[in-house]
Amino acid sequence: MALGFLCCYAIRVTTSVTLEAMTDASSANPAFEEFNWDNTIKNNILSSFFWGYVCTQLIGSIIAQRWGAQKLYAGAQLICGAVTLSVPFLSHYCGWEAVCASRVIAGLSQGTVLPCLHTLLSKWVPPEERGRMSTFVYAGGWIGNVICLLSSGLLSGSALGWPSCFYIWGGLSIVSGALFLFIGKESPTEHSSIPKDEKEYIETSLGITETDEKLPVPWMAILTSAPMWALLVTQAAQNWGFWMLLTKIPSYMSSVLNKNIQQNGALSSLPYLTAWLLSFPISYVSDLLIKRSILSVQASRKICNSIGQWIPAAALIGLGYVDKEHPDIAIAVLVIAVACNIAIYCGHNVNHMDLSPNFAGALMGITNTVANICSILAPLVASIVVVDSSDVSQWRNIFFLSAIIYIVGNLIFVLFGTSQIQPWNDPQKKIQETSLNNVEAPAVENRYVKEKEEIKKDTENTNIEKNA
Repeated sequence: MALGFLCCYAIRVTTSVTLEAMTDASSANPAFEEFNWDNTIKNNILSSFFWGYVCTQLIGSIIAQRWGAQKLYAGAQLICGAVTLSVPFLSHYCGWEAVCASRVIAGLSQGTVLPCLHTLLSKWVPPEERGRMSTFVYAGGWIGNVICLLSSGLLSGSALGWPSCFYIWGGLSIVSGALFLFIGKESPTEHSSIPKDEKEYIETSLGITETDEKLPVPWMAILTSAPMWALLVTQAAQNWGFWMLLTKIPSYMSSVLNKNIQQNGALSSLPYLTAWLLSFPISYVSDLLIKRSILSVQASRKICNSIGQWIPAAALIGLGYVDKEHPDIAIAVLVIAVACNIAIYCGHNVNHMDLSPNFAGALMGITNTVANICSILAPLVASIVVVDSSDVSQWRNIFFLSAIIYIVGNLIFVLFGTSQIQPWNDPQKKIQETSLNNVEAPAVENRYVKEKEEIKKDTENTNIEKNA
């Protein structure tokens, strides 16, 4: 799962760096074609991935819930890899509109990824291990950022040129999808070679709230749940800040800090490398505190989420006051902003499984659909606010806006979020209990009346005998 998520993120990110090389031959290998695309076209290409990405979140969650997540996850990687391989051809022969179309298709396939991962994790990971196991899987995306940002910068300036970025990552995604198709399993029950004791441990630890039955998704109960809305808001705030930084850091490095394409890729990857390394101690300590009952699950989720959103918010505010004369300070602050953000994987990102293990994929589909509207808006708003990309004051405005969104999003989660399993997690049980109550209540009442009459009759007979 982590390998597949690594490839998915690399495919998302490679365009952010490669696009600079495609439109500025002086910053890459001049032997390869340069395209005369302005900032508006580049921002459209960057955001087009999310046009498709938001459309398949719910569809993906329904398919994963009813027909299984394993094959869907593998298929998403295969499709995404295939369209990524076609980008150099489309750029040369069909223009930027075709590149946008390929990114939309990539987004459509990757829209199913998070619901699939949440569905699989809810079946494979015991509750006391959710923090570190989920972080390990999702941190695969962050190390994908690191490898992709480094490789894209180096490859674009090498003899292989910018097309090699798409060929390599597209090919790796196809290999990863094929591996998961044949090696991955839907649940421990379907795994033929897993040790029996391990299978029993996983299934026992998940408890009676987990079920393999195809339960109907209680859409109305989910959509009227206050904890679900708190989760949705904080996830929307996370997506805004994360994708604002991920898509615009290369531009900030190039335009404000005057870093060339090779330096740009290396420096842009540094925050994500730091975050990936930081994910291991944070997730381990989070689970350890829960296991030893030092913190409740709910307290741990909210503390981790606050670290993951409020520290980056403070760092972004500070970054707004760092001018281009101090690039080292700006890079250090960016590292803090992005690295601390990894803590959200022990915060709201596993809260879907806390609220409803049976419908974790459906919850992720709902929240991620809405949250990724922010992913579309972030680069578009940045293009409106940052008209002159070399002007630090304009970047300051976008950093301040992202900081405010982070602060408000986490505050709502702290006030209204919970880790308690919701009543609608097992709608079938509720229906059965209601039906049982409706059937048994009259029978219980009749039996009570009959027993009362028998006691009264026995009492009367006893009195008669005494009088006699």
